[in-house]
Amino acid sequence: MLTIGKLGRASGVKVPTIRYYEQIGLLPAADRSAGNQRLYTRATQERLAFIRHARDLGFPLEAIRDLLGLSDRPEQSCAEVDAIARTQLLAVEGRITRLLALKTELERMVDHCAGGTIAECRVIEVLGNHAHCSADHGRDLLTVSE
Repeated sequence: MLTIGKLGRASGVKVPTIRYYEQIGLLPAADRSAGNQRLYTRATQERLAFIRHARDLGFPLEAIRDLLGLSDRPEQSCAEVDAIARTQLLAVEGRITRLLALKTELERMVDHCAGGTIAECRVIEVLGNHAHCSADHGRDLLTVSE
């Protein structure tokens, strides 16, 4: 059995996050010691490692919940799992596209820098005048950090 601190250190997940995952049902409720300290099994540690890896890959919590539910039914077809992963791949590709657009815009701003004064600064000019950006590009700038 692992205490919450040991589980956190072993998994690289912070204690408040472990509590949160338990609260929202991604992790089962922990057993308690005589002193009311949370105690976790190795199975919970493995489940937490699964969640952490899925989060590292950018999966949203609801998708992780679905994946965990599906992983509990090993005889079922993996078509649903594949669909969830494919959806995540499309989301990642969308973020990459938006990041590349950001990179292009930033490169353009920096490349046009004349090295003069702030009054002549292309970066300040572009940031201050949204007319230099297309409407779609401006929307991309807003959604890239989502």
